[in-house]
Amino acid sequence: MFIGARPVNADDVAGFVGWRYEAPYDAYNLTRPLDEVLDYFLGPTTKCHGILTDAGLGGYCTFGEDARVPGGDYQAAAVDIGAALKPELVGRGYGTEFVAAIIDCAILIFDPSMLRVSISASNLRAMKVWMSNGFNETQRFQAQEEMLETKEFVVFERSLAERGRRPEILGLLSRGRHST
Repeated sequence: MFIGARPVNADDVAGFVGWRYEAPYDAYNLTRPLDEVLDYFLGPTTKCHGILTDAGLGGYCTFGEDARVPGGDYQAAAVDIGAALKPELVGRGYGTEFVAAIIDCAILIFDPSMLRVSISASNLRAMKVWMSNGFNETQRFQAQEEMLETKEFVVFERSLAERGRRPEILGLLSRGRHST
């Protein structure tokens, strides 16, 4: 389903500003004015990329400080990941493939030795998806702000130090399906 990734543009950002998640995931709805959201997601420090399907944008991810939750310990070197799947795709079994596409994107852009994601402890669905993609819990902490009715967050990491490039990434590159 997911065929590649690319940096987002203004049309992408305007599209996902309109995405609306049902409770309790409505905490992920973007509610700031469009000009602020555009400045943020198109800014160089957010490193926002669209995850593409044959039908268009299926989600997006951010890399770096944007994906960190205040209160966590982020001293270890890793690429931090934030992600949002298009609401109509949520709960339909696409999560594992979506996260795999984000991992591929991170590898192509950063060639990291470690990936990290911080997830609200109440978002069991997201934790399961990231664990199915090889991530392991490394810490729990109390955030400064509540998310999904809890301040507890869980940090998951995946080491890539011992890996070679996955064959499917090379296949996507050779077919020109990824562009970053």
